[in-house]
Amino acid sequence: MPDPQLDVDIQRASNAPNLPDDESLIRWAELALADKPGHELTIRLVDEPESQELNATYRGKDYPTNVLSFPSDLPPELNIPLLGDLVICAPVVAREAAEQGKPLAGHWAHMVIHGCLHLVGYDHIDDDDAEQMEALERRLLAELGIADPYDCDE
Repeated sequence: MPDPQLDVDIQRASNAPNLPDDESLIRWAELALADKPGHELTIRLVDEPESQELNATYRGKDYPTNVLSFPSDLPPELNIPLLGDLVICAPVVAREAAEQGKPLAGHWAHMVIHGCLHLVGYDHIDDDDAEQMEALERRLLAELGIADPYDCDE
C-alpha cells in the first residue's frame, strides 16, 4: 500500500457495531483533502455522551450530533501541517442512516467528507456557502459511487 496522502490518527472511543475500518476512514478523508497532502488530522469515533458534552461545550447545543469539526488554530508561522480533529458520533450516524434510508457506509463517508471540508474552511451557515459545500460533497461522494446525500434529507 502506498504512503497515505494524510497522516490520520484514528481514535476509537465507541463500541458501536458496524464502525468503518481505518482504511475507509482514511480513504474518505484523503478524497476530501486531496489538495492537502502531508497534513495531519485526527478522527475520533465516539458515543452519544462524549458528542453531547462537546456539542454543548463548543456549540452551546445540548444534544449529541453526527460530526463535530475542530480546525487547528496554530499560528501559521509554526508551519505545522495539523488540520484539526473530527469527532464523529457512531450511534447518531447509524440512527440518521436508518431514518433517512441511506446505506450506513455511505452516510459514514458523507460525515467524514463533510467534517474534513469544515476543517479547511467550508461552511453552510448561509445559503451560498451551503450550496458550494454541498455541491463539492455531492461530487466527492459521486466519485465513490454514493448517491446524493441531500436527495432524501429530512
